[in-house]
Amino acid sequence: MADLTGFSKGVVESIGNYVYRLIDPRNGETFYVGKGTSHRVLQHGKSKRASVDDQQEDEYIPAKEARIKSIQNSGLKVIHVIHRHNIPNAAVFEVEAALIDAYPGLTNVQGGHGSHENGPKSISELNDIFALPTLSEEPVEPIVLLNINRLEDKFDRELILRQTQLAWRISQPRAGKAVYVLAVVQGVIVGVFTDCKWYDATHANFPQQLTIDTEMPARKGFIGRPADEAVWQRFVGDRGKRIVIENMKHVQNPVRYWNIS
Repeated sequence: MADLTGFSKGVVESIGNYVYRLIDPRNGETFYVGKGTSHRVLQHGKSKRASVDDQQEDEYIPAKEARIKSIQNSGLKVIHVIHRHNIPNAAVFEVEAALIDAYPGLTNVQGGHGSHENGPKSISELNDIFALPTLSEEPVEPIVLLNINRLEDKFDRELILRQTQLAWRISQPRAGKAVYVLAVVQGVIVGVFTDCKWYDATHANFPQQLTIDTEMPARKGFIGRPADEAVWQRFVGDRGKRIVIENMKHVQNPVRYWNIS
């Protein structure tokens, strides 16, 4: 499909909501997926800073803009593909999310809408998730829910703690209000931790997990302990509990606050 150098007159009024891909002409690789209307697809690379969601706070992730700059420095232009247009308002997030899931290694700051819970899974993973008990009663305590990508051992509580500790773009004052920190994998609670104190993700604060070369002072980590057995059974049970409370589910940001203003 040919690159777009600009929409002809009247086109933007006709195509409505659309989902698009940015492609590197040097290797044909899709490196960014987005949604938009009007001339949104053509705006990338024109600003000095990449736009970052408010929940990302102060950290600037330049991967997309750096890729565009590299293409331009090669004397080439980014290829723009409108993947689907005239998408109803209610469906545009789902179309974008499905496309993000289909192209691993993108430079997108955020994952697709609902990808943590509804994204790609094997049949065995789906069988396991939907056969699990649910957390259906709304907790009254202030809680932070952290979405981790994988789980090495669902029965080793100390290992789950280590997998969950680091390193998060999170509001330290808000996180400090939480009574519990929950570890969540694909919409399933797999760990609950208490007595959590938050610190900068540096080698000095986490010497066993981070070196000076790998520390991330703009992010945070916590030191805590697995909750007592009664609390663990309430939130996790024996194999994990699926979250069915809508406002507790992760959407795009891996950090979710519950009963914390």
